[in-house]
Amino acid sequence: MGHCILVVEDDDDAREAIVAILQLTGYQAVPAADGEEALDRLRQPDLPDLILLDLWMPVMDGWEFREEQRKDPTLARIPVVVVSALGAQANIDADEVITKPIDAERLLATVRNYCLPDPKLP
Repeated sequence: MGHCILVVEDDDDAREAIVAILQLTGYQAVPAADGEEALDRLRQPDLPDLILLDLWMPVMDGWEFREEQRKDPTLARIPVVVVSALGAQANIDADEVITKPIDAERLLATVRNYCLPDPKLP
């Protein structure tokens, strides 16, 4: 699954909006409502190129997810961009942090740093 982004966000509207923006730009986007669901998706054969991770979520929050992700060397190599209202104060080991509310252009510029959209899509 090339150029795929796992979107881990508990807010349905925010998750759907991020997925829609990514898909309209030519990326494959896979939604997950919490860290546990995200880990389940990461246990499938096709790994994403990037993870967009909210921090404040039920079941398993972003901090717990990162702890579990880093335990598996295969999963640990996937870049993580935290998307949080905490911004730079998130105090989490991530490749980058985007502050909520999300600016679509900033989000897409950040995603482009990690993977390119599918050239076959408009």
